[in-house]
Amino acid sequence: MATEAATRKPVAKHQKAHAAKHVATRSAVTGHRIIHTLRTNKKYGMQPASYRRSSSVFKDEGSTGGGLRLASTKALIVNQNTGEVLYAKSTDMPTPIASVTKLMTAMVVLDAHQPLDEKITITEAEVDTLKGTSSRLRVGTSLTRGELLQLALMASENRAAAALGNNYPGGFTPFVAAMNAKAAALGMARSRFVDGTGLNSENVSTAEDLAKMVKAAYQYQEIRQVTTTPSYEVAVHGVARPVEFLNTNILVRNSDWEIGLSKTGYISEAGRCLVMQAKIADQPMIIVLLDSWGKYTRIGDAQRIRKWIESSNGSHKVG
Repeated sequence: MATEAATRKPVAKHQKAHAAKHVATRSAVTGHRIIHTLRTNKKYGMQPASYRRSSSVFKDEGSTGGGLRLASTKALIVNQNTGEVLYAKSTDMPTPIASVTKLMTAMVVLDAHQPLDEKITITEAEVDTLKGTSSRLRVGTSLTRGELLQLALMASENRAAAALGNNYPGGFTPFVAAMNAKAAALGMARSRFVDGTGLNSENVSTAEDLAKMVKAAYQYQEIRQVTTTPSYEVAVHGVARPVEFLNTNILVRNSDWEIGLSKTGYISEAGRCLVMQAKIADQPMIIVLLDSWGKYTRIGDAQRIRKWIESSNGSHKVG
């Protein structure tokens, strides 16, 4: 079964920049930079997020009125600064969230303040036996915790996420407990986590809860940085040259977008999912798109949302 992890052949040049017309170029995050960030920014001050509904835009959650038509069956657009809900569709229905789970994985790992320069080796314990997905992180590959965080968030690498959970203080069981405790602290009352990869369809949440999770994750500089990195290369066991991994959200390579945080997700039970923080019409927006039926429809939905907000800016209050 396909997952979000991008598949690309090895390339020769380490940390190669992507430079094409209308394509954003960002430097890959090094393990040292992540470590420095952690050491200098240990207090995140997380608070449960709350959102208020706007009576000026889309009062009916079941409607896609106002000219906005989305393929995602569950969707939410929130102004990050004001909490105004610009659009809502089936936002309180729990649903599998696939690799969007990895945002919670990252927060829990960073909250533990484990050394991000510590080497972790991929073992048979990280091999997916639930869905049988493949991975380019071969058993025997040793990467730093920071590099695993990079690949788990940016390229949605399942073995990287599994390794982070398995090497949490006390192991996998305390890790999952910490995920659910974090969700409760953020007010994610209709969410449940059972693993750190999202491969298990029992990882469930709602669009409303995920908006809270995105807002919380945005407070972590490491998460903002690695989720918006276009590509990253690492040394893989048994491979002569560095292996390049790409961001699973193609919009981060589009200079027309100003994205502050991004995470995709896919398993068959969840459909195609995308959560983002992005500046649109000079306002920071949190976008949650769940259970989109086509491979590229979540990207199309995001483009439609941006066009709708920008075109409505003169007639609707945005912010």
